[in-house]
Amino acid sequence: MNNIKRDIAAVFNELAEGLETGQFGKRASVAVIGIGSEMGEENVMAGCVQAAERGVDVIFLGTHKHELVTTIECDCAEDAFDKMEYLLANGGADAAVAMHYPFPIGVSTVGRTVAPATGKDFYLATTTGTTSTDRVEALVLNAIAGIATAKADGIANPTVGLLNLDGMRQAEIVLKTLQDNGYPIIFATSGRADGGAIMRGNDILRASQDVLVLDSLTGNAVIKMLSSFTSGGSYETVGAGYGPGVGEKMAGIVMIISRASGAPVIAGAIEFAASLVKGNLASVYAQELELARKAGLDKLLAERREAAAAKSGEPEVVAPPSEVVTEQIEGIDVLDLEDAVKLLWSHSIYAESGMGCTGPIVRISTANLEKAREILRNGGFVSE
Repeated sequence: MNNIKRDIAAVFNELAEGLETGQFGKRASVAVIGIGSEMGEENVMAGCVQAAERGVDVIFLGTHKHELVTTIECDCAEDAFDKMEYLLANGGADAAVAMHYPFPIGVSTVGRTVAPATGKDFYLATTTGTTSTDRVEALVLNAIAGIATAKADGIANPTVGLLNLDGMRQAEIVLKTLQDNGYPIIFATSGRADGGAIMRGNDILRASQDVLVLDSLTGNAVIKMLSSFTSGGSYETVGAGYGPGVGEKMAGIVMIISRASGAPVIAGAIEFAASLVKGNLASVYAQELELARKAGLDKLLAERREAAAAKSGEPEVVAPPSEVVTEQIEGIDVLDLEDAVKLLWSHSIYAESGMGCTGPIVRISTANLEKAREILRNGGFVSE
């Protein structure tokens, strides 16, 4: 920790000097992890330079240097992650961009990309993470997270489209009930002849909506395809990445990019982060959630969970008291992730789902790690 403090001291000195001279002004500072890209650190630095040229103060965590970017030298991904967390916690950076982050349940990322048919930016809510272990509840909360992110990014009255997926009709009922109760959601209209708020694939290509609501697994696939289409799928060239983690459990702004993100996408993610700093994402999300709750959000979701539990004939699995989770279990299929977490909850073991650098993970405390492995192994979620 002392090494981290010494390495970062120079960053705080630059912040102070900038404030004294007036050169720093209201520019947002964004820390970017450069280690881990499939395309090398030089590619990440190129994106950082592009963002710096457009008015963002960029802190590069890695080994490469450039006169427009502040570099804090890091010798591995873990070192870079620790320094990123330190900067965020101590005011050295307003936001961060990383290639993975262990978001807890309740937090998912809202991406921003470009519609190939129209060139219009739109938001995908969501692209990674687990907003809720209940699919319909997750879709409803994803809509609120998407609206908040769009507003913080400068869209005063974003329109919301609901991709035609399993569970979306039920989510539409909840969202339209909220609208009837006073929640100011504005539904988009599909470009197809029958219209309506349910979007088809055509609407993705045309951006018939400002915010497209989908589950994070589908959102991840969609943003990957749109971002890497022009390169034939070899790397991502378009958009602003997978976006910030949004949710009540999220502190600060952490943006996710892919290890296959090209420099333009990295620059876009940095600028997206700076915009959300200026727009005060956390405050906008809290306000949006409050409006939804005044319209009956909590009651509607509770009724939905009770109805689903009654239909299945099984009692709802409730999370045990939370505890610090510092360990992770890998090798679980993303489609099984929610069930794996619930299995551990049913054994009175607190667990959270997340996304590690190699894929889905279950986060667990050190004390429960071995017991959790055994339960998941016996349940068929992980191999020997």
